[in-house]
Amino acid sequence: MNTSASPERTDLSGEQQPLKSRRFKPGWFLVSPSVALLLVWMIVPLGMTIYFSLIRYNLLSPGENEFVGLENFQYFVTDSGFLLGAGNTLLLVGSVLAISVILGVLISALLEASEFFGRGIVRVLLISPFFIMPTVSALIWKNLIFHPVSGVLAAVWKFFGAQPIDWFAHYPMLSIIIIVSWQWLPFAILILMTAMQSLDQEQKEAARLDGAGPIAIFWHLTLPHLARPIAVVVMIETIFLLSVFAEIFTTTNGGPGF
Repeated sequence: MNTSASPERTDLSGEQQPLKSRRFKPGWFLVSPSVALLLVWMIVPLGMTIYFSLIRYNLLSPGENEFVGLENFQYFVTDSGFLLGAGNTLLLVGSVLAISVILGVLISALLEASEFFGRGIVRVLLISPFFIMPTVSALIWKNLIFHPVSGVLAAVWKFFGAQPIDWFAHYPMLSIIIIVSWQWLPFAILILMTAMQSLDQEQKEAARLDGAGPIAIFWHLTLPHLARPIAVVVMIETIFLLSVFAEIFTTTNGGPGF
C-alpha cells in the first residue's frame, strides 16, 4: 500500500510542524514599501511621458490640451533633420564607446601592470574628469583648449609655425567626440581597473610558468575576464550618451550639421 505524507519538520518540543509554516517570511512586508516607491518612481514619469507625447501641449495655455495621437511622432520622424540628427547621434555614441573601451582597457592594463611612485595619485587624476559638470567641461574645452586665438592648441600650433584651427567651425563632430570621450573615459577606467584587480593572480603565474608572455596573458586571460565589465560599460554609457545635451549645446548651439 502506498502512503504519502506532506513534508513535516520537528521543533524543539518534539512536535512535527508542516513545511508551510517555514515558508512564511516577513521579508516581503519589509521590502514592499521600497518596491512600491520604486514602482511609483518609475511608472509615474513613464505614464506622464506617454500622455504628453499623445497631446498637443500649449505652454502659454496649459489647460488647452488637444489629443493628437501619434501626430507628434509623425512630425518628429518626417522632419528634415531627423535622419541627420540620428546619424550624428549614432556616430557620436559609437565613437565615444570605441574610444572609452579601447583606451580604458589599455590604460587600466598599463596601470595594473606598472609599479611606480604615485600610482594612486595617477588613478585619482584619471578618474577626476568624470566628476566635472558637463557644462563646465564643455566651456573649458571651448574657451581654454579649442579656442582658435587664446586656446592651448592654438598656442601649440603657433609655436610650430602653423595656422591655428577653429575646431568647432571646421571639425565640430570631432570636437564633440573628444570632449565627451574625455568625460566618459574615466568611468570606463574605473570599472575596468576594478575588474582587473579581481583577476586571480595565480592564473597569471601559471601562465608565466608555461611560457606565456605579457601579450598572450593579456589576450587569453585579461580580455576574457573583462568581457562582462566591458558589457556593463557599453550598456551604461550608451544609455547616457543617447541623451547627451549640455556639451553639444554649449559648444555648437545645436550640434554639427545644424
